[in-house]
Amino acid sequence: MKKIFESGRISFVEVSESLIGDYLAMVNDIEHVDRFLGGAHPPYTREQEAAWVRGKLGEKAPVFSMIEKATGDFIGNIELMDVRDGCGELGIAITADKQDRGFGTEAVQALVKYGMDFMGLDRILLRTDPMNARAIHVYLKCGFTEYRRTDDHVFMEITRVDQRPVL
Repeated sequence: MKKIFESGRISFVEVSESLIGDYLAMVNDIEHVDRFLGGAHPPYTREQEAAWVRGKLGEKAPVFSMIEKATGDFIGNIELMDVRDGCGELGIAITADKQDRGFGTEAVQALVKYGMDFMGLDRILLRTDPMNARAIHVYLKCGFTEYRRTDDHVFMEITRVDQRPVL
């Protein structure tokens, strides 16, 4: 796995076919992960996940698998989607056993810094389920502000101007 950047406890590596088992366990976990990723679909297959990995690598998409430095364990994936005109949309998924350990906050802060400092983004957007209070708390803690809310989504953003220093 090729390391792209790192934070205190996390190595951010290229997505890899060697992690497909971990990806499937995460995205097919309906209770802890999938319900916030859109849900209502049959379980993803190994072939679908391999095609996803090959597609992301082929696009050179800014999507990273997160590996805990201390243990080598898979934490989850984080990405910047639809990057254009100095803006990208953040997406993150963390495995159930790595939730509530501060990895989400650390990962979001690191990706915002990477996106703005390395990729030259001026604005990073995200949308999350209004019922995902834990995620909303993390995003607010990382400096995101809410700019719109619907029954289905909370829309948030952070800009280069209002980016706070990483704590």
